[in-house]
Amino acid sequence: MGRRHLAEHGASGLSLRAVAREVGMVSSAVYRYFPSRDDLLTALIIDAYDAVGECAENADESARDRGVAARWLNVCEAVRAWALANAHEYALIYGSPVPGYAAPEATIGPASRVPVVLLRLLADGVAGGEVVAGETAAMSRAVRSDFAQLRRTAAPSVPDAALSRAFAVWAQVLGTINLEMFGHLHNVIHDYDAFFTLQMRRACEFLAQGA
Repeated sequence: MGRRHLAEHGASGLSLRAVAREVGMVSSAVYRYFPSRDDLLTALIIDAYDAVGECAENADESARDRGVAARWLNVCEAVRAWALANAHEYALIYGSPVPGYAAPEATIGPASRVPVVLLRLLADGVAGGEVVAGETAAMSRAVRSDFAQLRRTAAPSVPDAALSRAFAVWAQVLGTINLEMFGHLHNVIHDYDAFFTLQMRRACEFLAQGA
């Protein structure tokens, strides 16, 4: 019911009282499960991140015997397919922030599932020679420290230059999906499937070779 209310009213219009009315419950009963609107919103966010994360993990697993480029494309297409099938949930987690809502620590793990898949893929590519290190651009000490932490947690042996490219291509994945989802390609691109595949292949080339 919370998902339906989200679809009809958007995240900013989410209301526990309205959800209670729709399910035929008194609001006090709903508050036993979700003490506040933010608690319900957090539950919806975690569910969405877990759902798209599972799709990405399954897509990578199904292509584990293939090269990095094929795995990359498989994961990106799975994320896009989930987004198209779950537009409101996608907008909730990858769209505009909800005014007045601060995501709690409980959302961090679910939100990391898709990036961890891509970082694991990147690490495999570096280890197998499919992803070159490339030249390391000048970066601040703070960014280098962040990249070092990523290596320790999810991307062993991946050099800074490759990690920097990984962030650029992740932004391209979400940006390309957002352009389609929010209508910015209307009357510009007519075959979204072909366009997305083209963009993801080009992004993978950049990720692998830095060019």
